[in-house]
Amino acid sequence: MTLSSPPEPTGFVAALGIERTLWTPGASRLELTVTEDHLNKGGVAHGGLHTVLLDSALGSALVASLKVEEWCATTQLSTSFLAAARPGERLVAEGRVVRRGKHVAHLAGEVKVGDRLVASATGTWAIWSSRPPSLQGPRDGSKDDESRSA
Repeated sequence: MTLSSPPEPTGFVAALGIERTLWTPGASRLELTVTEDHLNKGGVAHGGLHTVLLDSALGSALVASLKVEEWCATTQLSTSFLAAARPGERLVAEGRVVRRGKHVAHLAGEVKVGDRLVASATGTWAIWSSRPPSLQGPRDGSKDDESRSA
């Protein structure tokens, strides 16, 4: 199922200025223009920015393939930083599902500026058939973790 327009990012991802430009089952793309707010003390894009882009791009590729009642979460993400990105450059992060099973998915992706590879990542996501109790809390009206513990 390919959506005609990808859903807009929310929360922290949206606050960074990240745009979702592709969202299909098994593949996604996020884009961001590096600003002064994204820089580390060395004057280049902070590695955490690349990690957020990769975690979100890979996760989006999986989420787009899930049934409505299914949930997922990143369990492992390995990121390699290969080149610096500077203010004004457009980062394009692409994620893809490499292999998906019933409870585990393996994903991969990269961040590029044009043809230049800036960062790459591989990761593992857990998949649940319904929302797991560990992801329920005060925000959705259920009891928080502290009140459930014995």
